[in-house]
Amino acid sequence: MANLRKIIIDDTEIEVDPALTLIQACELAGIEIPRFCYHERLSIAGNCRMCLVEVVGGPPKPAASCAMQVKDLRPGPEGAPPVVRTNSPMVKKAREGVMEFLLINHPLDCPICDQGGECDLQDQAMAYGVDFSRFREPKRAVDDLDLGPLVETHMTRCISCTRCVRFTTEVAGVSVMGQTGRGEDAEITTYLGALIESELQGNIIDLCPVGALVSKPYAFTARPWELTKTETVDVMDALGSSIRVDVKGREVMRILPRNHDGVNEEWISDKTRFVWDGLRRQRLDRPYVRDAGKLRPASWDEALGRAAEALRGGKVAGLVGDLAPVEAAFWLKGVVEGLGGVVECRTDGAALPPGNRLAYVGNAAIEDIDSARFIHLIGTNPRAEAPVLNARIRKAWLAGARIALVGEAVDLTYDYAHLGTDGAALAALLAGLQYSEQERAQDAPSLVIVGQGALTGADGAAVLAAAMRLAEATGSGFLVLHSAASRVGAMDVDATCEGGLSAALDGAATVLALGVDEIDIPAGPTVIYQGSHGDRGAHRADIILPAAAWTEENGLFVNTEGRPQLALRAGFPPGEARENWAILRALSGRLDAPLPWDSLAQLRRALMEAHPHLGAIDEVPENSGTRLPEGAPGTVAFASPVRDFHLTNPIARASALMGEMSRMAAGRRMKVAAE
Repeated sequence: MANLRKIIIDDTEIEVDPALTLIQACELAGIEIPRFCYHERLSIAGNCRMCLVEVVGGPPKPAASCAMQVKDLRPGPEGAPPVVRTNSPMVKKAREGVMEFLLINHPLDCPICDQGGECDLQDQAMAYGVDFSRFREPKRAVDDLDLGPLVETHMTRCISCTRCVRFTTEVAGVSVMGQTGRGEDAEITTYLGALIESELQGNIIDLCPVGALVSKPYAFTARPWELTKTETVDVMDALGSSIRVDVKGREVMRILPRNHDGVNEEWISDKTRFVWDGLRRQRLDRPYVRDAGKLRPASWDEALGRAAEALRGGKVAGLVGDLAPVEAAFWLKGVVEGLGGVVECRTDGAALPPGNRLAYVGNAAIEDIDSARFIHLIGTNPRAEAPVLNARIRKAWLAGARIALVGEAVDLTYDYAHLGTDGAALAALLAGLQYSEQERAQDAPSLVIVGQGALTGADGAAVLAAAMRLAEATGSGFLVLHSAASRVGAMDVDATCEGGLSAALDGAATVLALGVDEIDIPAGPTVIYQGSHGDRGAHRADIILPAAAWTEENGLFVNTEGRPQLALRAGFPPGEARENWAILRALSGRLDAPLPWDSLAQLRRALMEAHPHLGAIDEVPENSGTRLPEGAPGTVAFASPVRDFHLTNPIARASALMGEMSRMAAGRRMKVAAE
């Protein structure tokens, strides 16, 4: 390509974009440059100086490779490509000097530091450090910060890389951290000792290259080499973030993000990161049956026998909860419909049309947000429903995108034009299209994102049709933002019935509830609850079949953009709890109508044959569908389905830490007399 420029790095000539920095060019050449302050997703600070390289023919001193672009290099003699050296004696001496300065005040906390074993400073000290120090002055000490129950601070270890400051300001959108003082008195702090009010604050733990910011719940519980690491996906929201679950023995010790540019980049929400203590508490570890109004422990044989008897007693309704894998929903559908019953996954009453994937998923990908110049948000609060997606919208806003919101006015960490709160405002926008005509005139990519808060009212179908027409009229991509991790997958396997939830429950003698904890099942039918936690669904149940949580079984989930993803088992369920598909297999056998699959592999084979697109793991398929019939959106204000970010599912509600965070958030929302 004509716009590429040749550059020689350590005797290797490559062609790179002249806008790249030297550190990026070195990475393309396969050369790793040490760094502390530089991060690919943050602005350039250039203050740690660890990434020094030698520019041949330049000033007689090393240059910071993170802050110099390729286009700033002068060509060599007779127009030869510029030469950069990363391993010359000058570079080695400079990096050793930087490391010596960094270690002047750094305490020798490695034996007790939670960062030990995965610390950037440790790793780079092995390459550039020495086993003695020329400094005999007393080390400085800094008071630790109180950042709340999530992040523990040891600020004496801080090397002032400012990654945490840049992340909270640029990505999370909360301007609460900064650096004060100069020289030896410089320190990272929060303004007036404030807490970080963000759903993404835990990411500064991963960003910190030393042990200054560590996980408070995880502190002093395990070392990295003691943990079994499993790569899986998150189900705390419908985004499907890529995560890694670290297990010690039978217990989950921590959850970390994995990089996935198409979904979560390398961030996860605080609920995803810290919900793991909810996997240990209030677990259902044995079957129960209700006698004389009270639940009592029972054997699997008795519980399955009682469940089979109840399922033969009249109309059966199967309900799919928010955390159920696709295989379990598919098998539930087979069991219930084999009994002549109906299955429903839209337990929140959302007007999602079955069989029309374009309408209940959309035709846009999450990464389309990055290039969007106009974004319409309809009936959604992405900061509460999907904080990582909200950070992506903020990134687009920082790049110049304009945001418009029809719905509840909330703090989204970026500016937006508030066009109204209800369907009437959406209809007015669609009728006027002044804002949208400007989009089309500029031929700029745009996006319409509709949330479940706009689809759960009586006029949900009309709102969805209007949102699709808005996307069509403006040439925008269309994306439905779901709030339940299982919803798209259950819709894909047609776990729906005509008339929705009310029609499914109408006249039902027995309800087979697969992890249904977000609704109150009315009195009357016998309820068979299959789930992992003693939450709302278990309290209503007449028969409880204990199941595995999402980290304890292999499962398939489809995220909000329609991308199938595999969740892999990181541990084993407690006590007598079993995997969801295995429970349903045993139950179908008790009904003398066993489905023809004896393993998860056989079940998946049948699932892929019935729904081939689910076999394209980690790919976003092109969705097809028909245009919905037009209606008249009403005047009922849209409200986000997530009223408490920290307590949205039974695992989160069982978490003591999420309960504490919820109480703190509620306290911040309370008005005081001075306000």
